Amino acid sequence: MNVLILSCNTGGGHNAAARAVAETFRAHGDEAVVLDYLKLAGEKVSRTVGNVYVETVKIAPGLFGLLYKIGMLVSRLLRRSPVYYVNGKMAVYLAAYLKKHPADVIVMPHLYPAETITYMKRKGMKLPLTVAVMTDYTCIPFWEETDCDYYMIPHESLIPEIVKRGIPEEKLVVTGIPVAAACSEPWGGTPEESAAADTHAHSIVRKKVQQAAKKSLGLEEKQRYILVAGGSMGAGSIDRLIPALLRRIQGEEHLILICGSNQKLEQRMQARFGRDARMTILGSVSNMPVYLHACDIIYTKPGGLTSTEAAVTEIPIVHTKPIPGCETKNRSFFVKKGMSVTAYTEYGLVRKGMQLLHNPGKRNAMQRAQCQGMEKHSAEKIYQFVKTKI
Repeated sequence: MNVLILSCNTGGGHNAAARAVAETFRAHGDEAVVLDYLKLAGEKVSRTVGNVYVETVKIAPGLFGLLYKIGMLVSRLLRRSPVYYVNGKMAVYLAAYLKKHPADVIVMPHLYPAETITYMKRKGMKLPLTVAVMTDYTCIPFWEETDCDYYMIPHESLIPEIVKRGIPEEKLVVTGIPVAAACSEPWGGTPEESAAADTHAHSIVRKKVQQAAKKSLGLEEKQRYILVAGGSMGAGSIDRLIPALLRRIQGEEHLILICGSNQKLEQRMQARFGRDARMTILGSVSNMPVYLHACDIIYTKPGGLTSTEAAVTEIPIVHTKPIPGCETKNRSFFVKKGMSVTAYTEYGLVRKGMQLLHNPGKRNAMQRAQCQGMEKHSAEKIYQFVKTKI
């Protein structure tokens, strides 16, 4: 089976999902190509679109939230959005690529290529099986104007919302959001077995997984580690959160800050806290699942992928300030399911985190909710579904 996975560089989550799907297909002996599909129109196009998105999120998250609300309004008022027509211009490039590199299935963990595929279908262009992968715990604007063969969705509770927006229920397949195998591998089992949850044996496995992860990172076995992550762009209220946490941590507690690709944030943090022995400051890391398994709690913005990775690894989550829009919905989903906690001030966030860190009962309750409520083998479920359709 030849699989083409189309993503683009508007945040790291979509690309992480693409890599997770590719990893699973390759593990089964299939060919899988991950492509930044905007590069088909040139490196400059891809870089410009990616940079505009990332800089908007970093500098003016409120503007991003406003655009999200406008997008929801446009979705209700117009049959075809400007997003559809703009992405339709990519059809000629994608058609040329497919002519040279035929695929049996196209998997899309991003809205933009799904819009292009829809345009191509309506123009009568021949396409292989098309599979969209939703990477947030809501139906973001414009999914409803796409026409993929199937949609892999994060959770069964989202079905009514997605159907109400106009996507036929028979096209929806509940798979969860795909994450790297390193997040779920330590738990073992098949997708069907992964829900075996609240047992003493599972707690023992979790402890052993954490010890092994600490050892691989060179961390102290007896210390408790607080992980602070802003996602691939280093977003969130990190500048204010870090000093608030440092005022509260105790003797055998250590802070690990992962700034992502936000180099300016990393430089600021190094300048302010680089000499503080209670804290380790990192930029981008390639082994995020290991840090998730090793640490005791995580502070993170509620991105769909980051939150899913954390819940699959069963690390207690404190959700920080979201990028307005889909991340607000993600946070609500996790809090409602008992898979995270949140607060609206830095003081409140620190208090919630310390309660988790110092109260094994609260930690265990959240980890049980994560274990029972999160699909650990999403990429495998996507593979198995696609295999039945080829």
